[in-house]
Amino acid sequence: MGIVAGLDSSPDFTRIVVCDTDTGAVLRQGYAPHPVDGDRPADVDPQAWLLSLGEAAGGGLLEGVQAIGVSAQQNAVVPLDAQGNTVRPAMVGADRRNQVAAADLIDALGGREAWAQAVGCVPQAAQPVTKLRWLAKSEPDAALRTAILMQAHDWLVWQLLGRPVRRTTDRGGASGTGYWSAATGNYRTDLVELALGHQVMLPEVIGPAEAAGTTPEGLLISAGTGETMAAAFGLGIGLGDAVVSLGASGSVMAVHPEALVDGTGMITALADATGMHLPVVTTLNAVRTLRGTAELLGLPDLESLSDLAMKSTPGAHGLVLLPYLEGERTPNLPHTAGTLSGLRRESMKAEHLARAAFEGMLCGLADALDVLRGRGVEVRRIFLLGAAAELTAVQAAAPALFGAQVVVPQPADYAAIGAARQAAWALGVSQGTLDPRTPPAWQGAAAQVLEPGEELAVGQAVRQQYVSVREQTHPGAFRP
Repeated sequence: MGIVAGLDSSPDFTRIVVCDTDTGAVLRQGYAPHPVDGDRPADVDPQAWLLSLGEAAGGGLLEGVQAIGVSAQQNAVVPLDAQGNTVRPAMVGADRRNQVAAADLIDALGGREAWAQAVGCVPQAAQPVTKLRWLAKSEPDAALRTAILMQAHDWLVWQLLGRPVRRTTDRGGASGTGYWSAATGNYRTDLVELALGHQVMLPEVIGPAEAAGTTPEGLLISAGTGETMAAAFGLGIGLGDAVVSLGASGSVMAVHPEALVDGTGMITALADATGMHLPVVTTLNAVRTLRGTAELLGLPDLESLSDLAMKSTPGAHGLVLLPYLEGERTPNLPHTAGTLSGLRRESMKAEHLARAAFEGMLCGLADALDVLRGRGVEVRRIFLLGAAAELTAVQAAAPALFGAQVVVPQPADYAAIGAARQAAWALGVSQGTLDPRTPPAWQGAAAQVLEPGEELAVGQAVRQQYVSVREQTHPGAFRP
C-alpha cells in the first residue's frame, strides 16, 4: 500500500516514525526536543510543539508518506478564543497548583461516586476539567475569553490540516478530559460549565478509523489520540492483555469490551484507540520506591540495587516493604507513609532490603491488577514497560507475583508506532482496502517472554506475605 507516518508529541520531544503500511516495519525516524525553558514547565506555548515537529520532520523524512497519525501528551489543554487563537499558554502536566481545584470539583458535583458515574473518573490534578476550574478561579479574564477547548493532539491535527472550521478529537483523548463519558460516548457540557463557568465549543469525537481530514497537498490525517492509547495500539494489545508501566509512579491498564464505573475512583475508565475500553489503575509509588532504597543503601544506580536483591531469596527472609512513600492511590491512603515489617536479626541485611523493595513495588502493582481482575477484566498476558522492566530483579520476580506470562518489549516509541498504525488504518478505510472495525494486522513488538513456571507457588506465597502485612497495617483499606 505504501508508507505512513506516526508523530508522537510527548511532554519533552517530538518523535516521528515512518512505517511500511502493510507490516508496520519502521523505515526511518526523526526526533527533536521541544524548545521550552526549564524542566517540564506547567505552561507551554503550543507553537513549541510545531517547531519541534518541523525539526523532527526535516531532511525529507516525510517524502512519499500518504497519511499521518498524531499521538500527543495527555491532559494538555489549549484554551482558544473565538478566532482560534491561544488565550494563554497550554496548561500541561500535573502541577500541585491544581490540587485544590480538583477537591473543589469533587465537592461541587457531590463526591467521588458522582464523578465516577458521570464520566468514569474522579478529577485529579492533571486532568483538563481540573485545569479549567483552576483557570476560572486564578485567571478569570482568560477563562472568560476561552471559547474553544482543544487537547494537544486535537490542536496538532487541526494545525496540520490548516485550521479548518471542523475540529475533531477521538474517543481515547476525549475520555481523559473529565467531561466526556466513555460509557455513554457523550460530552458532559454541564461539567465544562461547572469547571469553567460557561459553555465552550468542543471538538467532534470521530471514530478510530475515520480521517480528521486531508491537507491541500492530499496528505490524509487520521483522528489522532492520546499517548497512552497510541502506545497500547502500537504494542498491539488486545483482550486478555494488560500493560504495567513502571515510572516513578505506576499504572496498570487492560483492554476490556465495556467501560467500568468505579465509585471508589480507583479505576479511570478510558477509551482506547480501537473502539474498545482501557480501564486504568494507578499507584503513586513504583520506581521511586527503588530509587529511595538505592539511596538509603548508598548504591549508585538501580542496576546495583537489582544485583544486590538477587543475592537474597524470594520473600526477603520475611522482610516486607509497603511502598507507600508518597501516600498511595491504590489503596486510597493519601496521607500515609511506607512501612517496613518483619525485621529480625537474620533479615537485617542490605540484600534483603533490596529484595523487599522490588517485591513491595511489584506487589503494589499486583494490587492494582487485582482491582481490574475483581471487575471481570481478563488478564492472561502482561506487558511490562519502562526502563526498570529491564532489571534482572524485576524480571525474576514479576511473573510469579503477577501470576501471569510477562512480556518485556524491546524499547521503542510505541506511541509513535501506534499513531502510524492508526494512519494506515484510516488510509486503508479511505481506499476501501480495510474494514473500519478491524485495524491493520502489524507485526507485534519484539519482546522477551517470561513465564511464572515452577516459581508460581513461591511467588504467590510472597504475595500473601505482603497482603497479610498490608491488612494488619491498614485494615480494610484495600477492597478490590
